[in-house]
Amino acid sequence: MSTNVWSLAVPDRDRLIKAAFEAKEFAYSKYSNFRVGAALLSTDNQIIKGANIENASYGKWDDLCRENGTRKGGAHIPAYQSDGTKSFTALAVVTDVAQPLSPCGMCRQFIREFCAQNMPILMVPADYDERLAKGEADGGILETSIAELLPHSFGPEHLELPRKKE
Repeated sequence: MSTNVWSLAVPDRDRLIKAAFEAKEFAYSKYSNFRVGAALLSTDNQIIKGANIENASYGKWDDLCRENGTRKGGAHIPAYQSDGTKSFTALAVVTDVAQPLSPCGMCRQFIREFCAQNMPILMVPADYDERLAKGEADGGILETSIAELLPHSFGPEHLELPRKKE
C-alpha cells in the first residue's frame, strides 16, 4: 500500500512502537490466545496504550479490541473525548505474528470516527526489533491510513448530508 499520510518524527514513531509492544504485555486473550497491543499518539504528544481484553461471552461487543480498548480505566477512544483528548496523529498496532497485521473491522470504524483519514497507522510485525538488528531499515512495518484500510467508509460527516423527504 502506498498512501499520503502525515509525517511522523522518528522519535515519536519509536516511542509509539515501543508503547504498542508494552501494551501487548497487558492483553487478556485467554480464549483466542491472540495478543494485540496498540498505541495512539495524541496531538498534544501523549501516548495512549491499549490491549485486547476478552471475556467468557467471547462476543465482539463484549471484547475490547486493541485500537479502541485502553489500559486507562478500561476506557476506549470515545472516553478520551471526555478526558479532553480529541485528536490523534498516529497509531501503532502489534501482535505476536511475524508479519504486520491490520486492525479488525470494528476497530477500523472506531479509528474512522475519531482520527483523520490520512493519519498514519503503523502495522508492526512481532519481530520488529530482530529485523532492525539485521539491518532492515523499517523493521518490516507496513504504514497505511484508515482511508486505505476502510475505503468508501461511512463517517460522521455523512450524517449531515441532505436527505430525500418522503
